[in-house]
Formats: sequence, structure tokens, C-alpha cells
Amino acid sequence: MARLSLRKIEKIYPNGFKAVHGVDLEVRDGEFMVFVGPSGCAKSTLLRMVAGLESITGGELHIGDKLVNDLAPKQRGIAMVFQNYALYPHMTVYDNLAFGLKLAGTPKAEVQQRVRHAAGLLEMEHLLERYPKQLSGGQAQRVAVGRAIVKKPEVFLFDEPLSNLDAKLRAAMRVRLTELHRTLRESGQPATVVYVTHDQVEAMTMGERICVLKDGVIQQVDTPTALYDHPANAFVASFIGSPEMNIVDAQLVAHDGGLVVQLGGQVLRLPMGKSEQIAGRTGAVKFGLRPEHVSAGPRAQGDSVSVQGTLRFTEHMGSEVFVHFNIGDLKLSARVPADELHGLQDKARGAAHTFHLQMQRCHLFDADSGLTLLK
Repeated sequence: MARLSLRKIEKIYPNGFKAVHGVDLEVRDGEFMVFVGPSGCAKSTLLRMVAGLESITGGELHIGDKLVNDLAPKQRGIAMVFQNYALYPHMTVYDNLAFGLKLAGTPKAEVQQRVRHAAGLLEMEHLLERYPKQLSGGQAQRVAVGRAIVKKPEVFLFDEPLSNLDAKLRAAMRVRLTELHRTLRESGQPATVVYVTHDQVEAMTMGERICVLKDGVIQQVDTPTALYDHPANAFVASFIGSPEMNIVDAQLVAHDGGLVVQLGGQVLRLPMGKSEQIAGRTGAVKFGLRPEHVSAGPRAQGDSVSVQGTLRFTEHMGSEVFVHFNIGDLKLSARVPADELHGLQDKARGAAHTFHLQMQRCHLFDADSGLTLLK
């Protein structure tokens, strides 16, 4: 395997549109890196530039120690799994897996060994004599992955490979692909993987590190836990997490030796540690708090601050309930265990209710740039 190095990578189309803006990124040898972001953020464009399917306007792309900007895809040592799998319908699964190897002149015995090995890793030995039309979506996806494995590439590239599957199968395949990466590493064949998705749940559950993109610019690269707990800006904070973080306009005001947050006509005192981090900072900010850090219980706990809200509606998700409410004219949500509703479910839309915000877990972002103010 090999590391992947992107240095000041740019993509400008003939009409002048700049899709990728000076991307700097190091994907470590054997790492599972996920590119995630909304539609149109250039994550697939960036992947296709790595694959050699899109030209690079500026910057340098290295796979291992080799500069590959001008190399054809087949010379880059990569294997790509597409969204539509692209299997040959007239070939059996075995022949689909073996086709690229045969084309490269690989000895017959080695072809058989590689195909059998890949089939074993993906638990599809019983599918080798079937044709693509006889496969389920999940089985076809495994064949596409197997076709990449037999090539023994330096870098695996996945372009939203699960998006055509239903929700249940998608969840199962997330686990299978993650386990496959770990199995290859443990067997001494670590796989460097770049995986593109628009689904932040996929990104959080699969990636060892995640690269969050917006409008062709990297917003943050970090582990799933670090992205969730310490987002670099309001975009990352709102994109990572389900349901998304509450982010509302607020005012920072000095008060009694510390700082308070004014939002929706109510005043929330910042914990001293957070006040000290941004001492002297006042004025407009964006206030962020994840729904699980909002309680609907009968009394505040620890560093919680109580606020009066009005109910909008609830979403019952089984073991938990998403409670949507207003503070003044600001819309927020709480993620509440189903057994801690304390009669809230019997209240009508527009009814008053007391909520408790864990201020130690709050985030503050610059009102203009969106960058975090708290480390």
C-alpha cells in the first residue's frame, strides 16, 4: 500500500468555474479516509482527480513517492469502486473478478489464487458461477469490491458505493467494508482507502479520519470523535451529527465578571472556563448545542441552565424522542430518552415547557466567519 499526498490541488473547468480550491491533504499508508460533504462540494471530483479520470489544473498529486499528475489511471496503482458497480453482464462473477488480471497477462494459476482469495474475504465463493443479473444489490456490490481487491492496488477508491442499496442493506455493508479493511490490515496487507459519501452516518461509522468538504474547500480533517466534539466551524458542527447541532444567533454580553449569552429573550451564563477562553469578546455570535445536551426533565443537573420554551412537535424514534421547541422565535431541538419525557408528550403544540441546557457542552462561533471561538 502507499500514502496519498495532495498538495495545493486545484480544478478549474474551461468555463472558468473553480471546483477545487488548493486542497492540501495527506492520507496515511493503510488509512481509511472518508471524503464527506453536501452535493456539489467537489468530493467526487477530487476522487476522480486521484483516479486520473479528471485532469488536475494545479498542484501535485503523489501516490507513494511517485508524482502521478500526468499518468493514465492504469499506471497509478489504484482500483476504483463506482456507485453503479459496472459489472460485465455477460460474464460470470468469476470472470468479472478475473477479467482485469487476464488482460494484464497474469499467469492463470495466480489469477485463480487471487480470485479465490478475494471471494473468501468477501464470503462469496458460492456466487462465482452466477451472472450479475442473478445477484442482489449487496452481492453485486461485493463483486465490485472483489474486483478491486484482486488487482492488489496501492490505493482503493470508493465513490458512494452504497448509495443504491436500501437502508438496512447499506448498514450491513458498512460493517462488512469496515471489517474487510481491518482484516486486510491484520493479515499484513493494509489497504489505503479513500471513500466518498454524502452520508455523514457512513462517514462517522467507517472513517478513521474524515475530510469535510464544502464548495471545493477542506473545512476540517480529523477523527470522527474530534469532529463531533470539536468542530472547527459552524458548517462542520451542523453537518456532522444526527439530528444536527442547534445553531442559533445570539449575543455575548459581559456580566458580573464573566460572560452571558442572550438568545430568544433569555440570558444564559457561560461557565467560567469558557468565559476565560474568550475574555473581552462581546457582540454577535452563533450559539451551538447538540440536542443530546438539552434536557426536558423536571430539574436542571450540574452546569445546566433552565430556559422557558414552547413546544412545536415531537418525533418518536423508539428508545428516544426528538423534541422540537422554540425559545422566543429561535427553533431548537432536544434528544430525550423516551422514559424521561416526564409528561411532555401530553402537552399540546404551543404549550410552555422548561428545558435545561448543558452550557459546559456549548459551542460559540464567529457570526461572520463561522469559525469556532472555543477550543
